[in-house]
Amino acid sequence: MKIEYAKEAVKQGSTSLGLKSDRNVVLVSLKKSPHDLASHQEKIFDIDDHMGIAIAGLTADARYLCKFMRSECLNYWYTHDSHHPTERLVNKIAKKAQVKTSHPGKRPFGVGLLVGSVDETGTHLFETCPSGNYYEYIAMAIGARSQSAKTYLEKNYELFASLGWEELAKHGLRALKASAQETELTEHNVSVGFVGADQKFRLLTAEELRSYLAEINDSMEIA
Repeated sequence: MKIEYAKEAVKQGSTSLGLKSDRNVVLVSLKKSPHDLASHQEKIFDIDDHMGIAIAGLTADARYLCKFMRSECLNYWYTHDSHHPTERLVNKIAKKAQVKTSHPGKRPFGVGLLVGSVDETGTHLFETCPSGNYYEYIAMAIGARSQSAKTYLEKNYELFASLGWEELAKHGLRALKASAQETELTEHNVSVGFVGADQKFRLLTAEELRSYLAEINDSMEIA
């Protein structure tokens, strides 16, 4: 029963999505503010130069897993002098999540992660679940109202393979806009992070977000 509650926590979280091409991975999230006087809660975190995560669900659990992933990447770099292979790290997260589901005194992690990275084997986008399962995708959306974003991604994913990160980011923002519905997207409530084969993971600045959102809005009005 606990696992069902944990999955529900992911479904109640604000929308996060990811999409990848042959050389780039982009993560996009809608940030929530708990109160008019509060700042927006960050949803995208850098793990290493080659990796970042977007979350949906309980932020406290996400921060715990984020700290664990950062430590694993640092230890791997110190030992092997190279970036941590993505699937191996995702597998470690899945094992930690699975242990939580089988111990009567513990509760499962109430958070889903989208892990975007570029390593020696190419670009990767993984989703992790509270149950301990994980899956690799070309594009995926999680969180509340994510179905509209998934529908957009399913219609357009065949275009992604050859795109640069700028075009991927625009597709990601269009998918997020489909899910946000009545919520107006601004540089304050949206986060976009990306990593490329020749580009370290970073978040877009407020100025960059503002220009991309204006372009998306203009193109949708014309359409």
